[in-house]
Amino acid sequence: MLINQSIIPDIKLIITTARDKAIRAVDNERTIMHWQIGKRIFEEEQQGKERAGYGEYLTKYISEQLMPEFGTGFSKRQIELFRQFYRIFPIANTLYSQLSWSQYKLLIRLDNEDIRAFYIAEAVKNNWNVRQLERQIYSSLYERLLMSNDKESVLAVAKNEKLPSNAKEIIKDPMYLEFLGLKREASYYERDLEQAIITHLQDFLLEIGNGFSFVARQKRIHIDDDEFFVDLVFYNRLLQCFVVIEIKTQKLTHQDIGQLQMYVNYYDRIEKLEHENPTIGILLCANKNDAVVKFTLPQDNKNIVASQYKLYLPSEKQLLEEVNKELKSFDEKDAKA
Repeated sequence: MLINQSIIPDIKLIITTARDKAIRAVDNERTIMHWQIGKRIFEEEQQGKERAGYGEYLTKYISEQLMPEFGTGFSKRQIELFRQFYRIFPIANTLYSQLSWSQYKLLIRLDNEDIRAFYIAEAVKNNWNVRQLERQIYSSLYERLLMSNDKESVLAVAKNEKLPSNAKEIIKDPMYLEFLGLKREASYYERDLEQAIITHLQDFLLEIGNGFSFVARQKRIHIDDDEFFVDLVFYNRLLQCFVVIEIKTQKLTHQDIGQLQMYVNYYDRIEKLEHENPTIGILLCANKNDAVVKFTLPQDNKNIVASQYKLYLPSEKQLLEEVNKELKSFDEKDAKA
């Protein structure tokens, strides 16, 4: 007897889909439960607000009463998180069912409302899991985008209130590629970095920015009798254009920029369709000289971006120092202008 071979995959899909929905439903109920507990604690606190230390006493008392029956999920620290959760999100219908309690715990720790709104919008829009959200927060995605954009633009793009108008609104500098597993002290070739990117393509797409899809690697192009190979080619549906990436493991030179410009010109004149926007080129380099980039390219350049890559995530202190240094330099340039 012949059996349709699609029946087992179809049933497996039904099972996994139902399981995923059940897990999300349970987690959503748990999130709402924590919000309601936080609300009740807050209301109780308001009644005893004139008594010194009442809030501290209250969370300790609640924990001691609940833990014997409901376990460590109701420790004093967790009870304080529930209270903080309600204070930050006091309106129940502003909570997102797409976000888990574990993700909300990460968001609660952010003490800036704009930053929190940015990561909420990005997490919902891109369907980030907990690990992805944690990594983007830890690598200061918001601050890295802020280096070349204003705050309003960064938030508007994240919330889908506007489409990005140029590459710098979605491409970060630097890019952190710690997920490639390459040792920073080791010597490696450009093809090694390229292969590592292909192996970890999903993580790379998350790091490079929104709207990217992979097209080709070592794309062969012919210009008269000469043959060239573009390291990586992507397409960005938000910008509606091709994105060509050249990898440089040595210090960036003006010849590298010229080579990338040739590839960009080729895609604009040969591959780009009439309704698509001009091609973007990214030089992903180990070291870059901003002055070389500035004087090699036209002053109104929007299509060539040099982004330095780093093979490890810095400490939080290092990240903040680097971001603050960059932001300070932008403020000084604005003041002179």
